[in-house]
Amino acid sequence: MDRSTVRPLVGISACLKENGRGGWHHTVGEKYVLAAIRAVGALPVLIPAFGPELGSDAAMAEALDRLLDSLDGVLLTGSPSNVEPHHYGKESRPGTAHDAARDATTLPLIRHAVDHGVPLFAICRGLQEVNVALGGSLHQHVHEVDGRRDHRSPKSPDMDVNYAPAHDIDVVEGGLLHRLLGERRVRVNSLHAQGVDQLAPRLRLEATAEDGQIEAFSMPDAPGFVLALQWHPEYKAVENPISMKLFDAFAEACRARALRRMGVPLRAAAE
Repeated sequence: MDRSTVRPLVGISACLKENGRGGWHHTVGEKYVLAAIRAVGALPVLIPAFGPELGSDAAMAEALDRLLDSLDGVLLTGSPSNVEPHHYGKESRPGTAHDAARDATTLPLIRHAVDHGVPLFAICRGLQEVNVALGGSLHQHVHEVDGRRDHRSPKSPDMDVNYAPAHDIDVVEGGLLHRLLGERRVRVNSLHAQGVDQLAPRLRLEATAEDGQIEAFSMPDAPGFVLALQWHPEYKAVENPISMKLFDAFAEACRARALRRMGVPLRAAAE
């Protein structure tokens, strides 16, 4: 069996947004869906921001266990919204958008995914969610932190301008990111106002920006693949060799889980 032909099921986190007509939409940026299909080779499954509707913590836990038993990976997306600061013991600062329904879904989802060994790839808001879910905290306005640069995007109508490489990151020697990229310094885009303040205890630093802001982390003691990035590798991922090395690693972990769920021994899958 050629394992490269297996399309893993990858759940993609959605946001809950007003549609401007008195209703609400569960939304996912197309670039994440296309990255899942083209860069991971996956069949994407959208995960609505359903958290508040399930009631008790026990009901949520049972639902997440069933959901994750059917998935081969989870892709946590970026978003214009931010994790509500009460989740990490702080008060909300002015000028930030929140999505309580997404928080109520993704924060427990992350903890269950880690416990189940489901491969987890987190991008931008997704990185911040992982840190908060596991006990870390965030800067609500990185650009107001002494010594930090402004990591926000240019807000151009041209997406290629917004997602253009913006600054270098220093990759920690010997870490997961170093092993995947084979480089100690790479240039990445930057489209975030918030960022990691205190890193959660179980997480390992993988890269920082030149101003010291955390740009990537992993989770060495997790039973499955866990990698979180503050930048956006999903934008035109297949055209970017750095992005593809990261998505290839996530894809390999997802395919391995898919084969296990199918009952196919990994040795047989390689033959």
